[in-house]
Amino acid sequence: MSTPIPKSRFLARLRTSFLTGIVVIAPVGLTVWLVWTVVGWVDGFVLPFVPDAYQPDNFFYTVLGIETPVNIRGVGAVFFLMFTTFVGWLAKGLIGRSLIKWGENVVHRMPVVRSIYSGVKQLAETVFAQTDRSFEKACMIEYPRKGIWAIGFISTPAKGEISKRAGPEDEILSVFLPTTPNPTSGFLLFLPKSEVVELDMTIEEAAKLVISAGLVYPNDQKTISNKE
Repeated sequence: MSTPIPKSRFLARLRTSFLTGIVVIAPVGLTVWLVWTVVGWVDGFVLPFVPDAYQPDNFFYTVLGIETPVNIRGVGAVFFLMFTTFVGWLAKGLIGRSLIKWGENVVHRMPVVRSIYSGVKQLAETVFAQTDRSFEKACMIEYPRKGIWAIGFISTPAKGEISKRAGPEDEILSVFLPTTPNPTSGFLLFLPKSEVVELDMTIEEAAKLVISAGLVYPNDQKTISNKE
């Protein structure tokens, strides 16, 4: 005869199953909710600028003869992507560059507007520009004192006055030290290359390690194979 499962063990299994379900559902649910919210926000901002003939309700009435209101989320996002792509293509040409330069000259003559525009432009170029400004490698440095290690990201070798003032003994690297759990804030450090330990993990893996406060480690297949 099988012995009955005690009530405490049964509740413990239910709690474990519930927590496991939360771990599985939460990332998917939050991702869907975030995408749905962002797309709805873009629609609410873009659709008022779309001509009436191309609004979802009028378009479906013209094509399919449907008179009932049709709420399709994502139409504004599609128009935003098409318009942004067109502006980017136009900005690469000679006429587009001339228009942008003329517009920036006008903006720079406005005392308050030019400060806002310069800050927003610098932020957009830092985040979205596809240049060589991205981090090169993940690294470890001893911070805030010897014997304590922190994850950092190597950006570029130091140049100009920073490199000259630091001395010619060793190459100086500019390292971004992120904070946990928000890696977008942190500190900019200039360290000798000999004091920077480069890591084999990717930038994404190191970022996950920082965001998770040390709970999510990358799969170190090289280390496992070496041990075997």
